Amino acid sequence: MVAAVRDGERKLPDNCRSRSFVIVSDMQTPISRSKALAAVAAAGAAALFLGRRTPAPAATAEHYQVAYTDEQWRSRLSPEAYDVLRHAGTEAPGSSPLDEFFKPGTYACAGCNLALFDSKTKFESGTGWPSFYQPLPHAVQTTSDSSLGFERTEVHCSRCGGHLGHVFDDGPKPTGLRYCMNGVALAFHPATNKA
Repeated sequence: MVAAVRDGERKLPDNCRSRSFVIVSDMQTPISRSKALAAVAAAGAAALFLGRRTPAPAATAEHYQVAYTDEQWRSRLSPEAYDVLRHAGTEAPGSSPLDEFFKPGTYACAGCNLALFDSKTKFESGTGWPSFYQPLPHAVQTTSDSSLGFERTEVHCSRCGGHLGHVFDDGPKPTGLRYCMNGVALAFHPATNKA
């Protein structure tokens, strides 16, 4: 529905006067409040999946065993892995082939190849991201993350500081934890048969 314009003022059509509308500057068509709120919600969801775009802990002053300049990280990693590992991005749910992958082996950091999780601790969480109930000893570190307006626990590689994902307290026994990891931050190494 096109709004009438007189002397720089907007007049809503008669059939729109009983409903609440938001008029965006220089638009010829009024937008209903519900459509405006839906657009804001969609923008918020997109921001969630694009990550928070802040440097991972490795990019801060904290020292890690494996450290590269930002340019070196960018050249060593795929654009997606760089975004997640170095800038705490988040891959889209269901986009990683590792989510539904359950072969024996070890999951390592895609940034420095440190072994992080044994495949025996992987489980189907239904979230769309590879999930584990326990990391290998000394493989990960955690920090508090309030980037979405509530507290979460962020998980980093202990050797390079790369962002891996988050840990939640809704996992299976024996730990009750769910390490929800970005598949692009992981590299799978199959188990070797020892003769």
